[in-house]
Amino acid sequence: MGIVTIDEYSERNTQLLNRHRISRRSALQAVMAGAGGLAASQFRLAGAAFAAGGGRTGKAGVVVAGRHLSFVPGADGLPGNTMAVTAQLVSSTGKLPKDLRAVVEVGSKPGDYGTRHDAAIHHLTGLDKIAGGPVCSQFYVKAVLGKLDPGAVHHYRIRLSDGTVSGDAHFSAAPATGVPKPFTFTAFADVGTHNAPTDPRYSWHQQPAAVLRAEGAWPAGVFDNNSYWSTDPIAGAGGTDPWPAVTQVGLMATQRPVFTLLAGDICYANPTGSGLPADNTLAMSRTAPPGRNMFNPYVWDVFLNQIEPLAAHIPWMFTTGNHDMEPIHGSHGYGGHRARLDMPSNGPHDCPSAYRFVYGNIGFLSIDANELSAELQTNTGYSKGAQARWIEKALADWRSGSRIDFIVAFFHHCAYATSNNHASDGGVRDILDPLFSRYRVDLAIQGHNHQFERTDPIRYGRKTRSAPDGSTIHPAVDGVTYICAGSGGRPRYPFRPAPGPAAPAPHGVKVTGPQALAEGERYRGYRPANPENTTETVANSYVWAATPASTAKGGQVSGTRVPESVDWSQVRYDGYAFLAIDAVPAAPGKPTTLTVRTLADGLPGTKQPYTEIDRIVLARTAGHGRLTDGLTSTRR
Repeated sequence: MGIVTIDEYSERNTQLLNRHRISRRSALQAVMAGAGGLAASQFRLAGAAFAAGGGRTGKAGVVVAGRHLSFVPGADGLPGNTMAVTAQLVSSTGKLPKDLRAVVEVGSKPGDYGTRHDAAIHHLTGLDKIAGGPVCSQFYVKAVLGKLDPGAVHHYRIRLSDGTVSGDAHFSAAPATGVPKPFTFTAFADVGTHNAPTDPRYSWHQQPAAVLRAEGAWPAGVFDNNSYWSTDPIAGAGGTDPWPAVTQVGLMATQRPVFTLLAGDICYANPTGSGLPADNTLAMSRTAPPGRNMFNPYVWDVFLNQIEPLAAHIPWMFTTGNHDMEPIHGSHGYGGHRARLDMPSNGPHDCPSAYRFVYGNIGFLSIDANELSAELQTNTGYSKGAQARWIEKALADWRSGSRIDFIVAFFHHCAYATSNNHASDGGVRDILDPLFSRYRVDLAIQGHNHQFERTDPIRYGRKTRSAPDGSTIHPAVDGVTYICAGSGGRPRYPFRPAPGPAAPAPHGVKVTGPQALAEGERYRGYRPANPENTTETVANSYVWAATPASTAKGGQVSGTRVPESVDWSQVRYDGYAFLAIDAVPAAPGKPTTLTVRTLADGLPGTKQPYTEIDRIVLARTAGHGRLTDGLTSTRR
C-alpha cells in the first residue's frame, strides 16, 4: 500500500460517515451519551481556575477557560494595533444554550472597560469512523481586539449574555514603529501536559467494565507526559521537578517576556504522532494498533488551562509538529487548530501554520516542517512547493529593506541535531539550509528531539567557526545558529554517544545514582574532563533521507537513516530547559544584539529553580540587514 496522507484519510472518513448517514446531530448525541463523567470533571478543572481568577458564572453555568492571546499581523508581518484572544467555554453538561452570545470588554484598568468587541462562539466537532476512535465536541470563543494603543497596557475580560464574566487579564500591545525599547521573548517545544482527561468514555466509548470501575482514569503516559523513567534526573523518582512542562511556564513568566514561541508538538492530543487515523482500542496499553494513532481532543482542555497563567497576558505563537497532525479535523490535520488557536493567516495558501510576524527589529518566520519532512511523510509535500516559495519570498522581502535586523525562524523537525531518536531531517535541511544561508537568517529554533542542543554557526551545510558558551556571533558573516529546544516537558531522549564526562559534576557538585545525567552532554559547568574529548564531533549521528525505507501497515512512510559525522554540535543538555532571548534594538548604524540564554529547569545539584547553562550573543549593525549592504553570501 502506498502512503496515505492526512487529507486522503480525512476524505475517506467523510465518505464512510456519509455512507452510514451519521449526521452531525447523531455524532453529538454519541458524545453526550458518555459525556457525564468527563464533562463534569473538565468543568471542575476549568471552574477552579475560573473562580481563582475572579470569574463569575451566570445562569447557564458556563465557565471561561484557557484564555490565550496571539498577534494579528498584516500581510507583510507588521503588527497592527490589534490582538487576538481565544478561550474555551466549558459547561457541566457539555452543552451551551443556543442563544448564548459573547463580547470582550477592553479598558485601561480593571473595572474601566470602555470598549466592547463582539466575539464569535465556534463549536468544534468531529467524529472518527474507525472503531474505538474519538468523538469531539468543544466550544471556543474568539475575538480580534482592534484600535489598541501601541505599546500601552490594556485590560480585558470576556462576558457572556447569561451573565458569566471572566476575571481581569491584561496585555501590552505591540510597540509603535521606530526604535523600540529592549525586550525579551521566550521559546520552547514538545511541551504536553501533566494531567489528562479523567473519563475515557468521552472519547473512547466501548470500555471494558474493569476500566470503568477504575475511576475512569487513563494510565499515566497515554494522554499526558507522565511516563518518565524512574532514573530521569529531573522528572523521575527522586528527581528535582516532577512537572517540568508546568514549571517552565511559570519560570518563563519570571523573564517578563513580551511573547512566547512554541516550536511544535503542543499538547500531544495525538500521542502517537504520525498523523494516521485514530484508534484508541489499545490505549490502556499505551499503544495504538498498527497503522493507527491514538487521539483524545480533550487533552487540549488541560493544556489551555495549563498555559493560561501566562498565555492570558502575552501572545503565544505556535507552529505545528508531528504530534499536532489530527486528521479527524481535516485541513492537513490542522482544522482543529483553527478553532482552538489564532495562527496568523498571512502565509502561503492552505498552509495554516506557516506565517510571519514582526516585533521590534526582528522578523519571525513560522514554518510547517511536517510539509518538508523526510522522516515522517504523512504530510510531506502537500503544498506542492508553495511553502518553500513563500519562505524565500518572505526572506527576500525582509533582506531588501532596512527595518529588519534579525530573522528568527521556528519550526519542528530539526535540520541539525544529534538525538538518538530523530537526529536531523534531510527534507527540512535540504529546503531550509540554502535559503537560510543565502538570506542570512540569524537563529533557527527547532523541536522534535526531547533535549536541548545548540549548533555552531552553519552556512551551506558547514560549520564556519566554533562558538562555545559566551561567544559573540556575527550571523551576517558566520551563518545560522540552530537550536533544538524540544526540552519543554515530554520525557527526554538520549543523545547519540558523543564525547562527554563519564561521571557528571555540574557546577562542582558531584551527582551520582538516579540523578546522574547521561554521557555525551556538554554545557556550562559540565564539560569533558579529558582534553582529547573537547571537540564538538559526533561521529555516529545520522540524517533522514527522503527515499522511503519502509511502509508500515496503514500507509505510514518513513525515510532512510543515513549515517553522518558532524562537527557542529556545540552544546548538549539532556534535561528540561527553555530559551530566554533578550533583544536590544538600536538606531541605524549602531550595534544591535540578541542575547540567547538557555535556562535549565531543576538542574541536578544546583538547588535552584532554574540555572543558566549557555549564553551567546548574536550581533549586527542596526539598519544594515539588506543583502546589498556590502556583505557577501557566497558559498564557503
